[in-house]
Amino acid sequence: MFMRELAAAGLAAALAVPAAAQDGESDRRAADLPVRLPETGERSPAAVPRSSAGRGAEIAPQAGRYGLGRAAEPAEIAALDIDVMPDGAGAPEGRGSYDEGQAVYAARCATCHGADLQGGANFGAPRLIGGRGTLDGETPVRTVESYWPHASTLFDYIHRAMPFSAPGSLTDDEVYAVTAYILGRAGIVAEGATLSADRFEAIEMPNEDGFTGDPRPDAE
Repeated sequence: MFMRELAAAGLAAALAVPAAAQDGESDRRAADLPVRLPETGERSPAAVPRSSAGRGAEIAPQAGRYGLGRAAEPAEIAALDIDVMPDGAGAPEGRGSYDEGQAVYAARCATCHGADLQGGANFGAPRLIGGRGTLDGETPVRTVESYWPHASTLFDYIHRAMPFSAPGSLTDDEVYAVTAYILGRAGIVAEGATLSADRFEAIEMPNEDGFTGDPRPDAE
């Protein structure tokens, strides 16, 4: 008997409407019920998004206008236009030495690539030097020293993608310096060398002739 009375009291409390709600003073309200089609009782579909096709004046594919997005700002383009060509074209102003790069490498690179530049298994970071003469063997070792055809590629990659935890955080001078250090440790430039944009074209990489040029006339 007691349990039936308790259940009845609980049901009454659940169904009771507070006086504040009856007076319209409460901010809480139930969600609106979905609109249903009178013919079938099914929910009415949501409104179909309006097409942008009506804005014909804004859409002109032949002029490169598709009614989407906006024109990039010069600063936004400049932030992405950082590729460096084999002859050094596109490289920023600055310079960095082997000795400066040794310090940068120890502080920003060695954690992943190892103090001896032989890679880091814990992070999956590749070796950077060594491996010459292995590319045509059963266990090729692809490194900056054995595989990459241009020194500018090393600068470009470090500049845009390293260090892994904070890409783009190195200054231009630091990128030049750590590039000089890696090339120096690989025996490609002299230890103690200073690197700048005008030096790239003169640097001979061990595998410079290991790639086939693009024969298409429009790829120049």
